[in-house]
Amino acid sequence: MAVLAPASGSAAPLPRRKRPVRVLSDRRTRFGLLNATPVVVYLLILFVYPILSTLMLSLKGTDGGFTLHWYADAFRGANLDILLTTLRISAETSLLALVIGFALASAISRLRPLWAGLVMLVVVVPHFISALVRTYGWIILLGDNGVVNNILTDLHFPGAPFQLLYNETGVVIGTTAVMLPYTVLLLYAVMRGIDRRLLAAAASMGAGRITIFRRVYLPLVAPGLVNAGVLCFILCLGYYLTPALMGGEKQTMVASLIDEQVMKQNQWNGASALGIILLLLTFAGLLLLKLLKSAGDALRNRGTAS
Repeated sequence: MAVLAPASGSAAPLPRRKRPVRVLSDRRTRFGLLNATPVVVYLLILFVYPILSTLMLSLKGTDGGFTLHWYADAFRGANLDILLTTLRISAETSLLALVIGFALASAISRLRPLWAGLVMLVVVVPHFISALVRTYGWIILLGDNGVVNNILTDLHFPGAPFQLLYNETGVVIGTTAVMLPYTVLLLYAVMRGIDRRLLAAAASMGAGRITIFRRVYLPLVAPGLVNAGVLCFILCLGYYLTPALMGGEKQTMVASLIDEQVMKQNQWNGASALGIILLLLTFAGLLLLKLLKSAGDALRNRGTAS
């Protein structure tokens, strides 16, 4: 008995979409929603509600009405200088952490797994020590009579001893030490997954070390560099402890300003506005990361297609 095949020009019927009532009538779907309910309630109470409360507080004037005064106040005068200082120190810390982390992760990725694991342990373990203890350790090392200045003085280094504390240099050194484990972990994961045969193939075709690094190795590591840089920048935006202890008046960051407005001035509205600004900067960093990733994927697909 012959079976009639559908005509080549006719399209197959599209599957009907399930109505929401039918989806909810599924026992497995109802069970999944029931399990997700505590998580959703937890997120609403501990994340969404505080953010909305902070937003409403930042839009509330002294008379109880709606106002944008606190946001305008955050972008002028000393508050604007503090915001720009925060952005500058965060960018400097991210750049320095990327440079040091790239060199360290590249060296670790070339080691055998056993030695690489031991070195990574040395890099990560200090991160689990209290940030206050680590900060005071850097204060001892970088002080006028600290270990670093004593060594430089004994070596008759020109200009020693240096002022390494209570300025931007000390803040960047301290924050870089805090952010370095994140950078090394992210870059090491990317570098460990790179196929070394690609580098050997480029060398066999006559490419030099600089060409191999620029045309082969760096594009493969670029996603990790972007992720690590944006992560360090976002974390530095709201960092408080190290800048407060190792910086001076000119190195006051937004987190310290929020603490001063809440604890000393009892100015919750202005502190809420600064907190919302930091949150928006964080979202902007995440959006930039997504855009860079999309652009990188598009360039990679275009190169593959060509």
